[in-house]
Amino acid sequence: MTLQSRSTLSVCCGFLCVLLLAGCTKTYYKAMATLGKEKRDILVSRVKDSKKDQQQAKEQIQTTMEKFQELTGFQGGSLEKKYKELNGQYEKAAESAKKLHDRIDSIDQVSSDLFKEWQKEIDGMENKKLKQQSADMLRQSRLQEAGYIKSMRQTEARMTPVLAAFHDQVIFLKHNLNARAIGSLKGTSTQISTDVDVLLTQLDGSMAQADALINSLNANGQ
Repeated sequence: MTLQSRSTLSVCCGFLCVLLLAGCTKTYYKAMATLGKEKRDILVSRVKDSKKDQQQAKEQIQTTMEKFQELTGFQGGSLEKKYKELNGQYEKAAESAKKLHDRIDSIDQVSSDLFKEWQKEIDGMENKKLKQQSADMLRQSRLQEAGYIKSMRQTEARMTPVLAAFHDQVIFLKHNLNARAIGSLKGTSTQISTDVDVLLTQLDGSMAQADALINSLNANGQ
């Protein structure tokens, strides 16, 4: 197969994936509609789930930090056991971050589809007063959603260096399971702790915005 043929095949495959994804999304919306769940209901449900994801991520980051602090204060016993505990908590934290990332993307998708549908319905309205009121509600919901997505992206951005720092410490310990290695980690504990505190504050703020968005969508849906 020539390079050009491979390139063409790659483009075609990518296009087909987009079509399949779009088809699956439409099928999903239709299936949910038969259950009485419209796009607004789906969005509210996903935002609620994202708040739960953020709470879980917060708790997991806190637990990982506690395990790291326990290790830097190591006074004896099984160093390998402590390392395995820290590594296990780090892996859970990384999984929480991945879950949160996927949740953000899912919220962004359904909100985009909802707002397009909403705008199309507004365009078809004849009553100018009602049309304007609907347009105002759409504008408000868009602003709320944009603010929430921005907050979640900022949270994700703050989470990345914290997890990277934990990752480096875990790998270093894997290679150097001795008291000298523990001593070298103590200097980084304070900085990581500071970064974790900022991240936890960001998570609290983002969860508060989730409540605001849910309230806005519910109010506009009545």
